[in-house]
Amino acid sequence: MARQAHPEWDASYTAAPPAPWDIGRPQSAFVRLADQGHLTGRLLDAGCGTGENALLAASRGADVTGIDIAPTAIARARAKASARGLTARFEVADALDLGRLGLTVDTVVDCGVFHIFGDYDRARYVASLAAVLRPDGACYLMCFSDRQPGTWGPRRVRADELRAAFSDGWTVESITASTFDINPVDGTTRVEAWLAVITRS
Repeated sequence: MARQAHPEWDASYTAAPPAPWDIGRPQSAFVRLADQGHLTGRLLDAGCGTGENALLAASRGADVTGIDIAPTAIARARAKASARGLTARFEVADALDLGRLGLTVDTVVDCGVFHIFGDYDRARYVASLAAVLRPDGACYLMCFSDRQPGTWGPRRVRADELRAAFSDGWTVESITASTFDINPVDGTTRVEAWLAVITRS
């Protein structure tokens, strides 16, 4: 069963100051991916927030759908698309049940979704991605890294956990060290991340 819109996630888009991840621009790592020509074709942004990475892809010619469980985030993404004259579809939907969208896409973007799930939901999420991504399609996944010191923030993810999660029906092409740009938290504006390139078998 799909989850309903989660009040806590929705509230994160109405609170002040803005949530750490809602920076009002695309993540630098995804700008680089776009510049390299990777954010193309039919593209799904799973957990798009207020739409910056999805709209980046749309601005480069991708046929974009962005989904998020937070209605406030989706409303903001739609407003941004309209204001910028960009064509992108934004829907309130559950990243754990992407098959309900009735889509088959060439590319999936995950910017900060994988790391929010516990072990059981992590497996469900990988299966959900498999339900929409075509064979040989690419998933560009950025998650919080175990290289990040301290205890603030979401669960840290090890590179071997990524490989294990995508071991069946997928090929992990690369996992490289990257960083998330964030709104300042304790004076920090960047945190350690992994950027994984994963293809469907």
